[in-house]
Amino acid sequence: MLVIKRKTSESILIGEDIEIIITEISQDKVNIAINAPRDIKIIRKELADTCEFNITASKKINKSVLTSIKSKLKKSEK
Repeated sequence: MLVIKRKTSESILIGEDIEIIITEISQDKVNIAINAPRDIKIIRKELADTCEFNITASKKINKSVLTSIKSKLKKSEK
């Protein structure tokens, strides 16, 4: 892991295409701006972790349980 100190309005280059700019620093938060090509996917890590967790959890669901829930929902709609 590389750790770099930056001040407001200073930036970091990743490769030739990606620039990370420090826009604001407060007591416990740092705001950043990211300039990158549109084809580069940028997502907060906690969202990626949640997505991965949901995919794993959905693979563990028993299909018979889903069928049972579906039939109960249909009955309650009537």
